[in-house]
Amino acid sequence: MKTESLKKVVKVMNFHSLLRVDKAKAKANELMNVSAELTKLMARIMYNKNLILDKNMLVPDKSKPKLSIYIASDYGFCGNFNAMINSQILKDEKCYKIIIGKQIKYTDDLTILKIDKKSFYDEFGRIEKIIREAILNLSYSEINVYYNHYYNSTTFNFVEKKVFPIEFEGEYYEGEDFTLETDVHKMLSSMTAFYICYELKMYEKNCYAAENIKRSVITKLSLDKLDEIEEENKAKEIKERNEQTILKTVENFKKTKYIKKG
Repeated sequence: MKTESLKKVVKVMNFHSLLRVDKAKAKANELMNVSAELTKLMARIMYNKNLILDKNMLVPDKSKPKLSIYIASDYGFCGNFNAMINSQILKDEKCYKIIIGKQIKYTDDLTILKIDKKSFYDEFGRIEKIIREAILNLSYSEINVYYNHYYNSTTFNFVEKKVFPIEFEGEYYEGEDFTLETDVHKMLSSMTAFYICYELKMYEKNCYAAENIKRSVITKLSLDKLDEIEEENKAKEIKERNEQTILKTVENFKKTKYIKKG
């Protein structure tokens, strides 16, 4: 493929990457706004002094194993993007694992689910089931999520988010009382599982934005390299034309000199 044609293809890839960043970030922000309100609501319920005094809080058993959820990329060129995920998985040898991203080849006996990134929403019901059962049965001491977090158009970083036990900021709510006519443990478990699943969707959108920032950077570097190659080719063509001109001038000079001698 000629350089000019290749540049057109890469420019389109770069443009679509930036579009995906905008869409993913907008969706992540939308989810974040709802998440903030959901967090406030849950804090008012779960930090209610009556529930705490009655020992109805969800208290995980610290002796139980941890569950780690890793959100990676499906794209082969994202080796560096996925490197921190791979490194974290190797550290979490004793953790149960949910791995999202087909480029992550690791699997072991503690890997309870492994799906492609593109199948995240199609397979989300399976993730949700695992989370709901885990919270209801308090199967894990912690649940942590690892992914690359988008910050701005040039920056993303690998982060760890603890989603269980939920850590709220603020103080106990003493001025509210609740009359509960249901199983408190089931209610709190259901709310917590819903909260975690909501957070997961927000992290996935944020990760997708970061993933496309990486893709945009790579395509921009490719365009710069193609420009460099194009300039080198132009310089080479000019040099060859100049050499041909000089050679032709020399040949003409030789012919003229030979004619004069004759």
